[in-house]
Amino acid sequence: MKHIEQQALAMNSPETYWQEQAELVAWYKKPQNILSTNSNSWHEWFADGELNSCYLALDIHVEQGRGSQTALVYDSPVTGKKQKFSYAELTSLVAKFADVLRAQGISKGDRVLIYMPMIPQAAIAMLACARLGAIHSVVFGGFAANELAVRINDAEPKVIVSASCGIEIAKVIPYKPLIDQAIEIANHKPSNCIIYQRPEAVASLVKPRDLDWQSQMDVAVEIPPVTVKSTDPLYILYTSGTTGKPKGVVRDNGGHAVAMLYSMKNIYGMKAGDTFWAASDVGWVVGHSYIIYGTLMAGCTTIVYEGKPIKTPDAGAFWRVCAEYKVNALFTAPTAFRAICKEDPDGDFIKDYDLSSLKRLFLAGERLDPATYHWLKDKTQLPVIDHWWQTETGWAIASTPLDDGNGNKIATKPGSAGFPIPGFNVQILNAQGQQVAAGKQGSVAIKLPLPPGCLATIYRDPERLTSGYLSTYPGYYMSGDGGYIDEDGYLFIMGRMDDVINVAGHRLSTGEMEEVLSAHPAVAECAVVGINDSLKGQVPLGLVVIKNGITISDTDLVSELKQSIRNDIGSIASLKDLLIIDRLPKTRSGKILRKTLRQMIDGQEIEIPSTIEDPAVIKELTDLLAPK
Repeated sequence: MKHIEQQALAMNSPETYWQEQAELVAWYKKPQNILSTNSNSWHEWFADGELNSCYLALDIHVEQGRGSQTALVYDSPVTGKKQKFSYAELTSLVAKFADVLRAQGISKGDRVLIYMPMIPQAAIAMLACARLGAIHSVVFGGFAANELAVRINDAEPKVIVSASCGIEIAKVIPYKPLIDQAIEIANHKPSNCIIYQRPEAVASLVKPRDLDWQSQMDVAVEIPPVTVKSTDPLYILYTSGTTGKPKGVVRDNGGHAVAMLYSMKNIYGMKAGDTFWAASDVGWVVGHSYIIYGTLMAGCTTIVYEGKPIKTPDAGAFWRVCAEYKVNALFTAPTAFRAICKEDPDGDFIKDYDLSSLKRLFLAGERLDPATYHWLKDKTQLPVIDHWWQTETGWAIASTPLDDGNGNKIATKPGSAGFPIPGFNVQILNAQGQQVAAGKQGSVAIKLPLPPGCLATIYRDPERLTSGYLSTYPGYYMSGDGGYIDEDGYLFIMGRMDDVINVAGHRLSTGEMEEVLSAHPAVAECAVVGINDSLKGQVPLGLVVIKNGITISDTDLVSELKQSIRNDIGSIASLKDLLIIDRLPKTRSGKILRKTLRQMIDGQEIEIPSTIEDPAVIKELTDLLAPK
């Protein structure tokens, strides 16, 4: 079926469309009630269906005779360690760790907080929770104790699963002191902490609640998966909220399984036996969806990579992994490739590796600027597919289809996230909630119902689902992003709606200005933020990081960039100032912290998000950006 026909069917007959897609899942009890409404007036998918997500990710492949296939590759350039686990081996380990959790009183519906680095044990812990019907909440290893305490209080886990340490490029971070401090701060007290000991920093297990991972595994037995309802929660994943209190996005089991299998086949073009690498972290939604669940449910080989795009050891790290494990599709954030481009602008490292297995590159997490798109396409000669999604949706809202249904390739457009995925009825609305004309910018909203796999509720706070996403435009989910759909139906996401600035009555997109700046061959990455101005209300300020080996003087570069903005957008967008800096403050997923930059520049108290990659960059920029 052609993409346009699929979209029409999913829009006009969602129950028919998703009932057919649900056939991808090996249900214990096949659903008959496809779409319904729950007590919170929110839609539910496959409410009477029964399944187990761990079974779908592991056991079924062993049953189908593919137990010897590699399920998970662990590659850690920061420790020099590499490991491979077959589907049979991974199933056995997960079934045993499920017994370890069961021995600590964990059963269906209980919460387990997982505070782990990028090691195989993180995947084992997640899947073991799913096997028991327990609800996992993964928190980045190394998160500050206070942030960890906030999540402990909200999720109220019975057990915390962690490792003794995490390893960054040049330092070892002991986790146990952070966990102990967090539990001391928290009102809720987990009954046990299960710690996987790493040789780089062995934790002292002296408290009565502390248990050693391996000692527990040594006496565990393999237990089978339990049956859960489609609507039972699989996990809680916290995402930052405007109030400062993190939002616990809840994902169900059934809709999620359908979305994972559907997307692996239709968005990523993957089949059983392929190798799919999501170069992310299990702390992000990408890690949940496409390091763990989607990739394994599809019978692919997944990669858990404990390293960086650069400096572990160099800007060829990603290409080395792709060549070594014959990766068929790579999915990462644009910031990873901007870092690689900055270090290796001519793409010399690419020539060192055999990338013949690599078929496609997928990017998401933030907008893929046209300059990075063209650099990647030029240097790799591969399809570069930007796609757009959110923690709340759990999978892609928009992407460029693999083909038109007749085997013909569909062109990608630089700067565009492609077309809405069947099931996502994306519309561009003005302030009054009316659809705008093609090419005109507005608020990107999705007409309800959302397709399977999207958020089921906000944990402990269903009213926050309504107030945060549904009340602005009744009948629509508000994404919070601004953008437009062009005459050909391509969706362009221009950034968060709060990144639209008002200069002397003119509404300007900082995303458009960043596009102009990043097009300059000297620019590695950039950010434009609106700062307060007594005359014009707001004016744009540009911050630019330049590539290695650039010979143009800073003065000439600033002059050229300012002229480019005037030429491409107009004098009204003239930058108040443009600063060349060493690095931008970002989250671990690569999103630039524009709100933090605005607060710095305007002299406000800075709210530093818990997901920041390196807090030291804030200190570096504070003096530079302080109000003059």
